[in-house]
Amino acid sequence: MTAAPPTLSAALARRIALGAQGFADAAPTGRPDVRHLRRVLRRVGLIQMDSVNVLARAHYLPLYSRLGPYPTALLDRAAHQSPRELFEYWGHEASLVPVELQPALRWRMAEAERHAWGGMRRLAAERPGFVAWVRDEVAERGPVTAREIQDDAPRDTSAWGWNWSDVKTALEWLFWCGEVSSAARLPSFERRYDLTERVLPAHVVGTPTPDPADAYRRLVRVAATALGVATEADLRDYFRLPAAASRAAVAELVDAGELEPVRVTGWRQPAYLDPAASRPRRIRARTLVSPFDPLVWERSRAERLFGFTYRIEIYVPADRRVFGYYVLPFLLDDALVARVDLKADRAAGVLRVPAAWIEPDPPGGPARVAAELAAELHRLAGWLGLSGVAAPERGDLAAALARELSAAGRPSGIVGPSAKGRP
Repeated sequence: MTAAPPTLSAALARRIALGAQGFADAAPTGRPDVRHLRRVLRRVGLIQMDSVNVLARAHYLPLYSRLGPYPTALLDRAAHQSPRELFEYWGHEASLVPVELQPALRWRMAEAERHAWGGMRRLAAERPGFVAWVRDEVAERGPVTAREIQDDAPRDTSAWGWNWSDVKTALEWLFWCGEVSSAARLPSFERRYDLTERVLPAHVVGTPTPDPADAYRRLVRVAATALGVATEADLRDYFRLPAAASRAAVAELVDAGELEPVRVTGWRQPAYLDPAASRPRRIRARTLVSPFDPLVWERSRAERLFGFTYRIEIYVPADRRVFGYYVLPFLLDDALVARVDLKADRAAGVLRVPAAWIEPDPPGGPARVAAELAAELHRLAGWLGLSGVAAPERGDLAAALARELSAAGRPSGIVGPSAKGRP
């Protein structure tokens, strides 16, 4: 008879998950450097990107949440300078992924005709000559933007009947297929494209393509390390794997002893524990978390772990938003205790707080939450190069937070981003 899986308490599962994500690691004692960057990357496995810049570009925030104020040029260099440690691809969503994982994602590149967006597939099927011409332009002139191909192309292209959006669609198809990669980003967030073999390190380009089953197992291993304890759906979601392939990979890793089946109190689905995951006795954290952070990007998991119902409201009409446009959860120790709508008003040099809300029954009570959140907002403002924090405008935490913000002032010793690396 097979023994029943061991049961983890919900509190232990939460601490394991936080530890796996790096929130139990000691904070840097000085200015964070490339060693700290790599430590976080080993923890999280990839970093999601998003173009919204109301506070800071999304890919800069997970490192801030784990390291505190750090020079964002660290991440820029890792992603866009040789020797490149990260590359852009479809990992979770648009993501920065360690270059060593590129071979494990080639199955997705090979299946572009099945998985790429409809407009890309149609263009590739109906106008292959045009797509080949765009690739030739990149080969001849890269790194290059879509706009530069349109505006500065030296050839007569009138026969193609194309426009900027067609060029962009063709480039994104080639990007999905793995033929071109992002060599750099302009301040506007526009990509510069180049041939993948000129972007990635030679040892990565020369790595043989693994069998898809091996690739799925590798990606599930990365997800398991990043999550600590997770359901199969959590593991699958991390790299957006096909359901059948994910289930097979999880079963194979269980058979190999690389995942341990467990039950978590209050979870409906079976769970799987990374045997190497630490079991922190306590988490001491105080930080804001991006809506695109792997700690909370799978909203059902955030609810299971923290009892925190979270939906991003960027695309909700203003009059129907509950909490605000760009709302960040506030992590205090091992609980998500509040949420704040934030905006970097760069013209005025102020971090604005359109709303601040407290969660029910936070550990330590509302007074502690307000004091700790005020200190964190001043720290965040300093990292963003802003001179202060405006009083919250609404929300059930607004009054208490306003008092604490006024009393806290700006803490000393903040390490701001470099001029080149500012979010």
